[in-house]
Amino acid sequence: MNWNGILIGAISFLIIGIYHPLVIKGEYYCGVKIWWAFLVAGIVFGFWACYVNSLFWSAILGVTAFSSFWGILEVFHQRKRVLKGWFPKNPKRKY
Repeated sequence: MNWNGILIGAISFLIIGIYHPLVIKGEYYCGVKIWWAFLVAGIVFGFWACYVNSLFWSAILGVTAFSSFWGILEVFHQRKRVLKGWFPKNPKRKY
C-alpha cells in the first residue's frame, strides 16, 4: 500500500492551515509590506523543490512554495478585509 498521496494531501492541508494565520498576523504587524517575505519564501522553497531527489519532499516543498505565492495575494485581500471591519486593525499602524 502506498500512503504517499494521502500524506502529501494531509501535509498540504496543514501547510495551507499554517499560512492562513501567517497572512493575518503578517498584515496586522507589518501591513502589506510583508508581501516580499512571502515572495522570497516562495522562490526559496520553489528552487529547493527542484533540487530535492525525493518526489515526496519535492511535492511538499512545491506546495509550500505556491502557498507562499498565494500568500502574497492574500495579504492584499487581508488589508481589504481589515478596512471592511472583518478583522481588527493594528492601532499602531496607519492604513
